[in-house]
Amino acid sequence: MLRGLFVTGTDTDAGKTVTSAALLCRYRHAMRLRYWKPVQTGIEQDDDTTDVRRLARCRDHEIVAEGIRLPRPVSPHLAARWAGQTIRIEDLTRLARPHTGDERWIVEGAGGALVPLNDTHRMIDLMRALALPVLVVSRSSLGTINHTLLTLEALRARLLSVAGVVMVGNKNPDNRAAIEQYGQVPVLGEMPFWKPLDATRLAAWAAAELDPHSRLLALLE
Repeated sequence: MLRGLFVTGTDTDAGKTVTSAALLCRYRHAMRLRYWKPVQTGIEQDDDTTDVRRLARCRDHEIVAEGIRLPRPVSPHLAARWAGQTIRIEDLTRLARPHTGDERWIVEGAGGALVPLNDTHRMIDLMRALALPVLVVSRSSLGTINHTLLTLEALRARLLSVAGVVMVGNKNPDNRAAIEQYGQVPVLGEMPFWKPLDATRLAAWAAAELDPHSRLLALLE
C-alpha cells in the first residue's frame, strides 16, 4: 500500500508537474519522497518526469520512471486507442507494488480527475485504487471557482480525502476566499508564474510559501 499524495488538476496544464516538484523540495528533508507519473501522453513533446527531476533536482532514488508512456498530447484513453493499447488500472497499481516501502509518494495524474483512461475508468478510479489523499491544483484566474468546486465535489462523491488546493497564477484573494469558503478546503499555496522557471526559484518559493502551516506533513508521515 502506498502512502503519500495524489496530485490532480482542475484541467490540463493547471500546474500539477511544478506543484509536484515543489512538494519534493518542501518535504524531502523530513522523509524519503518519490515522484511517479503513472500515465504520460504526448511523450514525444513533454516528459513531466524529466521536468520534475530537473526542477526538484531529484536523485535517481526519488524518481519512479515506470509507467504508461504514449505519443500524441491527447486524453489518455484516446492516446492509448491510437497506439493500439488499453490502459488498465490493475497494470498501473502492479507497477507500484515492487517499490512500496518507507517512502512517501507524490503521484501526478494526467489531465483532470474525470479524464478517461479507458472505456469504463477515469483518472479518479486510479485515485481510488491507490487510496491516497488528493491535492488539487487549480488556476487562480476567472473560471477557477467553478472548476475547483466541481473537482472537489467529484472527489468527495467517491469518498476520497481532499488534502487541500494549490492555486497557480497571479494572486486573486477573492477567488481564493471563495474556494476556501464554498469548497470547505484550505488553499495551501499560491504559486506565481516564473519566467524563466528554474529549480532555485521553485525551491525558494516552496520553502517559504507552500503549506506554511505544514498541514500536509500529517498526511505524508
